[in-house]
Amino acid sequence: MSILNEVATAVSSASSLNAVIDLVVRKCVKHLRVEQAAVLMLSGQDEAAALRTMVRKVETDMQRNPFRLSDQVVGWIIKNQAPLVINDVATDDRFRAPIRQTDGVVHSLLCVPLRLKGRLIGALSVFNKRGKEGFTESDQRLLAIIAAQSAQVIENARLGEEEKALQLMQQELKMAHDIQNKLLPTKPPAIPGFRIAGRSLAARNVGGDYYDYYPAGDCYAICLGDVSGKGMPAALLMACTQATVRGQTLVESSAARCIERSNKLLYQITDSDKFVTLFFALLDPEGRRLHYTNAGHNPPILLSDKQVQPLDVGGPVLSILASIPYQQAHLDLHSGDLLVIYSDGFSEAMNRRFEEFGEERLLEVITAARDLELSPEEVIERSFEAVRQHSGGAPQTDDMTMVALKVE
Repeated sequence: MSILNEVATAVSSASSLNAVIDLVVRKCVKHLRVEQAAVLMLSGQDEAAALRTMVRKVETDMQRNPFRLSDQVVGWIIKNQAPLVINDVATDDRFRAPIRQTDGVVHSLLCVPLRLKGRLIGALSVFNKRGKEGFTESDQRLLAIIAAQSAQVIENARLGEEEKALQLMQQELKMAHDIQNKLLPTKPPAIPGFRIAGRSLAARNVGGDYYDYYPAGDCYAICLGDVSGKGMPAALLMACTQATVRGQTLVESSAARCIERSNKLLYQITDSDKFVTLFFALLDPEGRRLHYTNAGHNPPILLSDKQVQPLDVGGPVLSILASIPYQQAHLDLHSGDLLVIYSDGFSEAMNRRFEEFGEERLLEVITAARDLELSPEEVIERSFEAVRQHSGGAPQTDDMTMVALKVE
């Protein structure tokens, strides 16, 4: 009772997982009079996978490498979830080489499961009982009680560390979210005779959509891209795509050439299962002309004199082939024209009945906004609101991004 009270008091005073395990193994070495003790923790909920991945902590008072249980012994413990006693390893024929070691000799071992609410979370093992009598039933009973007292504390400490790791990851995602937002335009440029606006809403903390508009010589570059996938990998490729396209506008005056060179660079750094859809345009405000190329992106909608014109001239998505020629188209813009560029997060947004919002609904919203002579900001707001109403509270499954350009 004195030993158990000492162990319980020491273990309950520790907070971190390493501190708890260190105390447990030290108390086992001291009170059970053994050479080594070890705590093995299952790395996940799948007990079958635990045979290959175990978290291990060992305490020893001998200058030798720690002993390691063989997969056979670990498998036996997981399967039977019962104490295992071997007082003479050399003559025990139940296991082939039950202990793995690089130096030293294992004479005996005692191992008991760590159980919590009927679930196996690990095992507590001690090696080489000092003296000639070997491990007794009293030793087994004492180690089992220590394991029972320690299991909850060890699990709480493990969960505490997981929570800290999760909080750190959430902080890093928040920082990534802030950085990604700063990559997007903070305010639209003042383009003579035009008004432009954009907005992006990621499905997660960070996303793979982006939009951009900025001066490019005598013109203004306008682009909207959508990287395959979601989350952090897509966000990193998105940032790379934005930097690549921006860099090409410094040396190229043709929309098609900008995309051809961007594709070649992205192909060199992108895995084969990743790609980017992109709409890129150069707007000449003085001549009211738009030079564009579409790299596999949803065709933007140009509303002009009650007519709808999809902008689909271009080529395939970026980064799937090393060298691809892209076509370029030229459009004359007139007063009242409205150009809307969007990602497939709008058209593919679904409600709880798995019905997509669709391009037809989006066209109806944009057409009504144009007839009301709404500003680009209002066009975007109406489009986002229409998708929210259609979704009916269903979670957003893809990033949503839109750019609206109106000719004054």
